[in-house]
Order: sequence, then C-alpha cells, then structure tokens
Amino acid sequence: MVEISVGTFNLNNLFSRFNFAAEVEALPDGSTALEGTVSYTVAGDRVTRFRTFEGRLVRAKSPETQRAIADRIARIDADVLAVQEVEDIDTLRRFAREDLGGRYPFQVLVEGNDPRLIDVGILSKLPIGGVTSWRYAVHPHEPSRPVFSRDLLEVEILNRARTRRLFTLFNTHLKSQFVPADEDPALGAERANAQRRRQAEVAARIVGTRMRPGSRFLLVGDMNDPPHSPFLAPLVAAPRLGLVDALTHPTETRPARPDVPPPASSAWTHRFKEPGRPAAYELLDQIWLSRALAPRQTGAFIDRRTTHAGDGSDHDPAWVTLDL
Repeated sequence: MVEISVGTFNLNNLFSRFNFAAEVEALPDGSTALEGTVSYTVAGDRVTRFRTFEGRLVRAKSPETQRAIADRIARIDADVLAVQEVEDIDTLRRFAREDLGGRYPFQVLVEGNDPRLIDVGILSKLPIGGVTSWRYAVHPHEPSRPVFSRDLLEVEILNRARTRRLFTLFNTHLKSQFVPADEDPALGAERANAQRRRQAEVAARIVGTRMRPGSRFLLVGDMNDPPHSPFLAPLVAAPRLGLVDALTHPTETRPARPDVPPPASSAWTHRFKEPGRPAAYELLDQIWLSRALAPRQTGAFIDRRTTHAGDGSDHDPAWVTLDL
C-alpha cells in the first residue's frame, strides 16, 4: 500500500496574457467594447492576439503573485492537484514547467464555457488514463444551453506502472455567488443559486451513471457554496452516491490570521469581508470521497494563508491523504 495525496486549489485567474497598453484606432464592426479573443495587426504582417472580458484586457498575474501560488503548491506537494481558474492548457503547461520546476509531468485541461476564460484542470505526478469533459452537458429544464459555467472534468489516475486505475477524479467549479452591479441583488442571487442547484443535479446524474457503488472516486473543486448548502444537496447528499465530506476537521499548516470574530472552525478555504460587517469564513473548496475511498483517508489539510487577502489567491488549497 502507498499513501497518495489529492488536493484542490483555486488559482484565482492564472492567465498567460502579457500586460501591455495599446491604442486601438478602430474597434471591430463599430462596437464600443472588446469581447472574447481579438486579433490585431501590430507591426507589418505580424498579428497579436489578446483576450478581453467586459471591454477590459485580461491581464496576467504579477510575477510576485504567481510565485506565491507556485510556492504554496510546492509546499503542499500533493501527488494530484485539481485546479480552477486557469486560462488554457498552454498556460497550465507553462506554469508546471517554469514555475513548478517540472514536478507535475502530467497536465489536463479542456476548454470550458466561462466568458471569463477560466477553466478547470489537473496537475499530476501520477500517470493519467482516460479524460472526459462534460462541458456540453445540459439540464432538462434548459436543454439548449450547457449547464456548467466551466466544466465537470473526469480524469482517471493510474499507478506509476500504468497497470491499474487508482481512482477517478471529478473536478468542477460551480456557479459563483457574484451578482453584477447592474442586476437586482435578490433576483441575481436567486438566479445564481438556481443555476448552482441545476449544476449539482446534473453532476449527480453524471457521477452516478459513470461510477458503480464500489468505485473509488473523488469529487473536488470550488463549489461556491458551503457543504451544507441546499443548492449543493442534490449532489453531495445524494443517497445513490453516498459522498463523504473529507474536510470536516482539517489540520491547518499554520494558525489563521487574528480576526474578530475568529473563524468558527478550521474547515474554511475562503474569506469574504463586506465593509462594516464581520468576515465570513466558508469551505467553498471541497473534497468528497466515495464510500470505497472514505475508509482509506488518513489525513486532511488546509494550507493557511499568511494575509487576510490571501497569498496569490483568495482561496486556500486543501488536500487529503489516502492509503491506497
């Protein structure tokens, strides 16, 4: 038997775009805002492509924040790490090669549906088997539109000899609670919650169909809701799946920063502070184990930030150890 560590970490907009300023004389088709991927001839026959969202350039992290992210990943040194908010596979490959020193030779990312261009991916020291993207999955109430804001990524993790599958990992990033300023706050929150619930329902159907009762699998990612949320219940409380919360009593790598009031427990990965109100600490980044894997859990950990704002990300990475 061997101990394997599996984690999840929202990298908070890991983009490859260069930071630059430019003067554009004419916008495409007379529009007033730049959207999506835009190509411009900058010098002679050379064409530069850059991405925008809501009329603004998508900017890369500063070298300092990118190093902070890489340092945290190197410190926890998980064997398999599910990541969220990565621009594309080239960005993930470059990050693994240059910032992480090649410690993760296997990388997976499939382009998802998010207009912010953020995707979910996998970094692994262990070989990868089959990969399945569920980005085109739909909910029966809205069959013409993909239900997942990003994706539900299904990846087989193999032993080093590639002779057997150790487990299947499902990585996702559910609908955010963010409501744009031009939306009614109550209606916006209602729509976001309804979308997250639909995502949970479809994910439960997919996982339940793909996995057998005795299968070894994990469901991880940024759920954008605490584990007890009614909007996650169709997935995390589904009797057919029998998922077990692996982060009920995690060990912190260091004490949390002082706050008033302090966090109620160590089970949190995200801090949100509204002006004039106490900070809210929630376990948005979660790890759920199948019935077959739960008895093999030997530990649960969260790498605690050194500042209230976070170190390179506003999320803290979480991981578990499994005796396989």
